[in-house]
Amino acid sequence: MQSGRLFEIRRPRGRRRPIVVSVPHGGTLIPAELRAAYRPEAIARIDDTDWFVERLCAFAPEVGITLIRAELSRYVIDLNRDPDGTPLYHDGRTLTEVVPSITFLGEPIYRAAPPDAAEIARRTERYYRPYHKQLRTMLDELARDFRHVLLWDAHSIRRRVETIRAEPFPELILGDRDGTTADRHLVQTAQAQLDNRGFSFAYNEPFKGGQITRAFGQPARGIHALQLEMAKTNYMDDCEKEWHEARGARVQALLADTLTALADQLERL
Repeated sequence: MQSGRLFEIRRPRGRRRPIVVSVPHGGTLIPAELRAAYRPEAIARIDDTDWFVERLCAFAPEVGITLIRAELSRYVIDLNRDPDGTPLYHDGRTLTEVVPSITFLGEPIYRAAPPDAAEIARRTERYYRPYHKQLRTMLDELARDFRHVLLWDAHSIRRRVETIRAEPFPELILGDRDGTTADRHLVQTAQAQLDNRGFSFAYNEPFKGGQITRAFGQPARGIHALQLEMAKTNYMDDCEKEWHEARGARVQALLADTLTALADQLERL
């Protein structure tokens, strides 16, 4: 295992498989020099964190899959947003930026004014680009040994976020930007695994994949990207506060089966 200030990489053991799992929203670190600018209640427990997703994917190195997890909180930098400010959606939902100023519930994060353009540019260079560069390096390394490789971007969210949509989310949401970021055979393999295990499932609705999926998915070049958004109640308690052992084990088994099936499919393409 390699650790650093910006991200942690868990390298595969044994036979390497052609998949990188990315967990860009699992971090909780806010650098000491920035903490005073935040509202204390916003960072007491950063509710927009994708809690325990790296734990769900902890099996990855054991089955030959690389795992990378961001250390910084998304309140410092959101690694799954376009740094140029292009919005991911245009349907009226609450959107957050590459350096968020509000929570998903629309609450302010900062005590006073949010970071200005210069600070956003500084954080983008210091915190955002290294993660994306590392993703590119790992995918390129795999592409030297495999004709097809996959970036699996792993996320979780509250079951209900009314600033995004009024009704609860499906429990599992697979995104590939409307069929553009991954080969259809891979999508079909993922759907076959995810859509028959007792969870409600949706495809590209209401999430199609964020900036990571959109930036890295180039199936014509043999580099594919899929995003999975998971409801936190799938593996946490009903209050979405604590890890739930039985629920977590069920999701871990689902993810292990899905990623193994995708690795097998990649090697057949």
